[in-house]
Amino acid sequence: MITDPITFATLVIIAYLMGSLSSAIIVCRSMGLPDPRTQGSQNPGATNVMRVGGKKAAALTLLGDVLKGVIPVLAAQWIQPDWATLSATSFAAFLGHLYPVFFGFRGGKGVATALGVLLASSWMVGLATIATWLVVFAITRISSLSALSAFLVMPVYAYYLTANAVFVGTMVTISLMLFWRHRSNIQKLITGTED
Repeated sequence: MITDPITFATLVIIAYLMGSLSSAIIVCRSMGLPDPRTQGSQNPGATNVMRVGGKKAAALTLLGDVLKGVIPVLAAQWIQPDWATLSATSFAAFLGHLYPVFFGFRGGKGVATALGVLLASSWMVGLATIATWLVVFAITRISSLSALSAFLVMPVYAYYLTANAVFVGTMVTISLMLFWRHRSNIQKLITGTED
């Protein structure tokens, strides 16, 4: 149940605008690096920034992408902590990262921002998802496969750890969109050409 519709709408809009701040592009511009949308995989995310500018730039990008998921959801937790508001704010921040209004709607694939909203909305779900990513990466050394595996089971974690239908539905939607954004990686995994 939404406590206050005006507060709800305000939080959702702010979350989308914050999600639209592309950490990859901002970091690369501030460090004098090429636009990540024109280099490597052309994805404005931490993995591609690593290719373009190295570990420091990638770490800053990763931190920025996680925080733009964490901050708006923590604000919602503080201002209006109902599941509808938390779920909508989480989705808006994630959507902003995928389709940023400030950067021609050309965003990243959403893994770090999705982890940020998870950690802020349900830290247990977030930690379980990160643990899954780490285990798969330790075995395969393939970042995209680790992310896809983690977000395949993430809605299951959400179901058992929160038991809230609105939140679980939102997490299923985020997972489906994340898979859609990784469709080129999935094709490479199938053909055995993924880095």
